[in-house]
Amino acid sequence: MHSQPGESPADPGTSRPANPADGQPGPAAPTELPPAGAGAGPGTAGRHPGTAAIPGYDGTTSPRPGVAEPERRVTRAGMIWAAVASALVVLVLLIIFILQNQELVQVKFFGLEGAVSLGVSLFIAAVGGGVLVAMAGAARIIQLRAAARQRRVQAGRKR
Repeated sequence: MHSQPGESPADPGTSRPANPADGQPGPAAPTELPPAGAGAGPGTAGRHPGTAAIPGYDGTTSPRPGVAEPERRVTRAGMIWAAVASALVVLVLLIIFILQNQELVQVKFFGLEGAVSLGVSLFIAAVGGGVLVAMAGAARIIQLRAAARQRRVQAGRKR
């Protein structure tokens, strides 16, 4: 499809009528669009084909009252299933990582030294980092619970 300067080739509102004098396409001329609702049938949006099926899109129709989408509830079983599935994916990726990194590396830690595979040594380092993060999180939770307990006790005394 060829387009003239200043004409959008994807714009369906423009057409290129033939020039009867030379039989070649002429300059772009906008076509008349039917008013909304005068398109393919009653209740259709004339400017946007296919939008008549969307209630409320063109302002002529509204969704049926009393008919709502069913509420989706998040259950504990669903959350547990998602957590287990995610953990299994991570474990499979971890196993692949360890199996692909079997080269022995020299590791030194507080005077101890030995040879361990690269994958296992990185796994141990990751677990150690996770333990540190868990300890910091546990300390913060303990702080918050202690503060909440103090507020409850003070609120009980003011009564």
